[in-house]
Amino acid sequence: MKEDDIVKRMLTGCLLASLLFTFPAMAAADAAEGDVIVTLGENLTEQQKQQILNEMNAPDNAQIITVSNAEEHKYLDGLIPKAQIGTRAISSSMITIGAKGSGLDVETHNITWVTDEMYTNALITAGVKDAKIYVTAPFAVSGTAALTGLMKAYEISSDQAIPDDVKKVATEEMVQTAKLGESIGPDKAVALLAKMKEEIANNPPQTDEDLRALIEKVAKDLGITLTEDEINSLISLFNKMKNANIDWNQVNDQLSKAKDKLSAFLQSEEGKTFIQNIVDILKEIWNAIKSAFTSSEPQNNQ
Repeated sequence: MKEDDIVKRMLTGCLLASLLFTFPAMAAADAAEGDVIVTLGENLTEQQKQQILNEMNAPDNAQIITVSNAEEHKYLDGLIPKAQIGTRAISSSMITIGAKGSGLDVETHNITWVTDEMYTNALITAGVKDAKIYVTAPFAVSGTAALTGLMKAYEISSDQAIPDDVKKVATEEMVQTAKLGESIGPDKAVALLAKMKEEIANNPPQTDEDLRALIEKVAKDLGITLTEDEINSLISLFNKMKNANIDWNQVNDQLSKAKDKLSAFLQSEEGKTFIQNIVDILKEIWNAIKSAFTSSEPQNNQ
């Protein structure tokens, strides 16, 4: 094989690896495809419950469970002010089991703080997979409490308990991402968390110093500037993830399936510019190597 061909293949591989690096990077044991479970906040009025069921277009055979405010506080206390959690369970959701390997598809209505992608990221951490999910409320709410109902619904649908420590870290991830989104933008926050989990799944950092270095590297690669407090909060969160009973192989698999949703930032003008910068750099490397090969070729004396 010619040296030019070898270099071209190497650079093609580098380009693909670089592009994949920028993308952030669960089957129910007994659940059947198409099974539906609806969670309703227990403080909804009967009229509101019917309104939500109609909005969801929930099938008549859907299993319906309620979620209490006490359950919401169990996982959210200490993460956000109690006033933000409130005293009533309002958020509701519907989870439809999908085909094996289909990944997660999340849609929301009347949810103001937590984005579709934030739910996706947190649910992947919790071990939820292959499902279509709809989150709603009869009026605008932050959406923080809905994750509790979704995890409860998935446990029932799959007949698999999600460990408490995993539920807590998934809830903290959702809240941290939403808070981070306020300062750097929700798309960047989602991309950062997703990429970090992908890195931890493939090569877990051993020390806080390693974790800090990884956070700073991923943030830099995504064009994100973090404050010291934000970095420290992320170190704390990822340490909890490392110590929780999380199936990292499954996390990595679901992240791969969800990368289109979790990399919305890369579809923005900023993201496209970032990818183009990588391409330009690789072109410069290619031209430099090509030039080196050309200059090293023996010259014919005429």
